[in-house]
Amino acid sequence: MQSAEVKFNKNSLLLALRRYSSAVSDMEQTILLPSLLRDVPSDQVWEEAEESCGDLYRNYLMLKTIRNAVESGLFHLGEPENSTLEPLLEADPEALFRFHLSGLFSVMSDLTKKSQSLTEKYMDIIGVAN
Repeated sequence: MQSAEVKFNKNSLLLALRRYSSAVSDMEQTILLPSLLRDVPSDQVWEEAEESCGDLYRNYLMLKTIRNAVESGLFHLGEPENSTLEPLLEADPEALFRFHLSGLFSVMSDLTKKSQSLTEKYMDIIGVAN
C-alpha cells in the first residue's frame, strides 16, 4: 500500500478513505470467526459510542457496513437529520465544504483507528501476539 499512498498528499481525502478501506479489509482478513466478538464489551477506544454500538461484533458489522457504503456509493442523501444545520446551508459554499471535509477527515480517521483496534482485540481473544 505504500506505493499507492505516495500518489496522494497525506491530507488527501482519497488517502483517508483508502486507509479506512484497507484497515477494514485487514480486519476482515484477520477476523476469521467474527462470532467470537459477540458479547465482548467495547474498550475505551469506543468511548461514548459504546452504548449505541453494543458489543465488538456489532462494531465489526458497523465498520464493514460503512466501508461498503463508502465504496459502493449506496447511501441515502435525504434531508439533514439535525435542524441546527440549517444556518450552515446558507453559508458560503467554500466554508461549508471545508466544514464538512474537516468532519469527514475526523470521522474517517476515527473509524480507521477503531477498525485497527478491533483487529488487535480479536488477535488478543484468539491468543495471537501482535
